[in-house]
Amino acid sequence: MNIFDKTFSPSEAELRYLDADYVVVRPGSFVRCAITGAAIPLDELTYWNVDRQEAYATADAAHEAFRRYGLTSR
Repeated sequence: MNIFDKTFSPSEAELRYLDADYVVVRPGSFVRCAITGAAIPLDELTYWNVDRQEAYATADAAHEAFRRYGLTSR
């Protein structure tokens, strides 16, 4: 996938989040923040929750998810 290719079209990826990494289930160029809905380019993805399998755009968004849902995924 090359962003300079004229046929490149941004698409949402599907990931499986692990403790210190993630696995690409469906290729794409970004994921959505679970709190804000913002598109997060994969090369800028820093924050996620393994238990909830959610990505967060910023530390503030990750903190808001913690406040909403606490430590557990239930």
